[in-house]
Amino acid sequence: MTTQSTALLTDHYELTMLQAALASGTAHRRAVFELFPRRLPEGRRYGVVAGVGRALDAIERFTFDPEVVDVLREHGVVDEPTLEWLAGYRFDGDVWGYAEGETYFPYSPLMVVESTFAEAVLLETLLLSILNHDSAIASAASRMTWAAGDRPCIEMGSRRTHEEAAVAAARAAYIAGFVTTSNLAARQRYDVPTAGTSAHSFTLLHDTEKDAFTAQVTSLGHGTTLLVDTYDVAEAVRLGVEVAGPGLGAVRLDSGDLGVLAQQVRDQLDALGAHDTRIVVTSDLDEHAIAALAAAPVDGYGVGTSLVTGSGHPTCGFVYKLVSREGPDGEMVSVAKRSKDKISIGGRKYALRRRNARGVAEAEVVGIGEAPVDDGDDRALMVRLVEKGTVVGRESLETIRARHAASRAELPMKARQLSRGEPVIPTLHVDGHVDGPTDGQVS
Repeated sequence: MTTQSTALLTDHYELTMLQAALASGTAHRRAVFELFPRRLPEGRRYGVVAGVGRALDAIERFTFDPEVVDVLREHGVVDEPTLEWLAGYRFDGDVWGYAEGETYFPYSPLMVVESTFAEAVLLETLLLSILNHDSAIASAASRMTWAAGDRPCIEMGSRRTHEEAAVAAARAAYIAGFVTTSNLAARQRYDVPTAGTSAHSFTLLHDTEKDAFTAQVTSLGHGTTLLVDTYDVAEAVRLGVEVAGPGLGAVRLDSGDLGVLAQQVRDQLDALGAHDTRIVVTSDLDEHAIAALAAAPVDGYGVGTSLVTGSGHPTCGFVYKLVSREGPDGEMVSVAKRSKDKISIGGRKYALRRRNARGVAEAEVVGIGEAPVDDGDDRALMVRLVEKGTVVGRESLETIRARHAASRAELPMKARQLSRGEPVIPTLHVDGHVDGPTDGQVS
């Protein structure tokens, strides 16, 4: 894991706001910022929180070392008093939020940052960039793995996105149920399992397809996966079983009408005695294509472009807003933005998932100023992530994967539907301090 400072992964105006607040004497007022979505991506029924672990790592590394300060000084970003303050900066506040892997809905208070204005405002861009990206990938991945059922999904989108985004995407996809990634950096940094065999270039390198298969099986074993659509699929399947025997691990289809081809290949494999040879399909799959292949004899899906671009929604639209700040008398004052179509709801938030006696989610209940009352079947959603500047909320990916599976399972059945629709449960604010209408998503 790199220890490089994350302080410059931010927007210029975070620092100019800081300079003005330091000059006016308001920088050290106590403040509460909230990271939340005003709505789900259009047509989606739920979202998935991802990137929390990466955000905690980034908060720890958000320091203005001499090299960073020199960059800011050289370019005249802020004045000398502000540079002096930044040189000693380290976040000393508290962060609460939804645990990673949790499902979320409009106005879910996904992260609450409590500190001084100066300390908390600087984290805005960093937290948004991480959570907006990773949650978009995890939300798409969750729909894909739900559509796939018991069939495994393999992440293979590294070549379709920025090299660092590819690593984060592999981690987010694993959280939402993908079983492996092709990205080796994701394995190094996060212990995400990796897998891979060969591409068409390997077949084209050899004089014959049989030579290519022989080389691959000899090196990687009979359990390998052979890519069989370089030339003629039926001939390749025949050659694959001839070379590896009926114990051939799998064949991969990467083009054509995958449903029809999968059935033809399954029939051929069975006729050749290769009853346990699996069929893996790739080629621009998304959740809808995966669902369409549910009746086909497919054993696994490799997903790339659609996954790493959020399947049409590459960001979640999260925002980071000041919702409470210290007033002149030392008391905390709720504040809220009232701009048309971009309102926020003032006050420090708490949240629980209201469930019926069968454990099925019925609503997202957000308390303003105090925690909503648990009626006996509910589940608290927010956990402490940072306490007085110390990260306390780190978890293993396996714990996060299990949480996502459990959170998704408690949603009503219509959450599984891929057709466009409204959030599967409503968000309810309690205590009457709702500052205006909220697109019908909140009552």
